[in-house]
Amino acid sequence: MKQTEPRSQFVVCVKNEGYAASLELRKIYEALPDARDAEHRLIRVIDESGEGYLYPVDYFVPIELPQAAESAFSPTPDHSLERTPLL
Repeated sequence: MKQTEPRSQFVVCVKNEGYAASLELRKIYEALPDARDAEHRLIRVIDESGEGYLYPVDYFVPIELPQAAESAFSPTPDHSLERTPLL
């Protein structure tokens, strides 16, 4: 059976204690949901480095973006985890 890539979701950072260099408060980030990460109360987020890293799930709140805004966060052709800069 073919595995599909998990659909990304968007989250807003509400806490960055211990990760101030990597996470900005009130900033929207793309998250890559994974059941194994969730079991450990972690979420994989594309951070300031452009890479996906695990952070405590309670540092973020999930949000829904309008369709027009979601396209601005689409992946670049060069790297599957690299994203358009988030404002």
